[in-house]
Amino acid sequence: MVATTYRWIKVFGKKASKRMLIRKMWDHMIDLKEGFVPRKEKVYLLSREERKEVRELIREQIKKEYIQLSKSPQTIPVFL
Repeated sequence: MVATTYRWIKVFGKKASKRMLIRKMWDHMIDLKEGFVPRKEKVYLLSREERKEVRELIREQIKKEYIQLSKSPQTIPVFL
């Protein structure tokens, strides 16, 4: 197992995970069509511990700038 995963250390290693990939021309905001009506999505029920884990993961991802707060009127349940 170690031999097969070692080649990916540069991609998935701790050091590599602390930097953002280079921005690409397709990194852009998605404009919604006029008249868009958000759909209500089913909420995933999480335990207190799971909610804590999700919140911490989201904070880390925002801090690393892997994700950013959404301005979209459409919401989704936890999507990571």
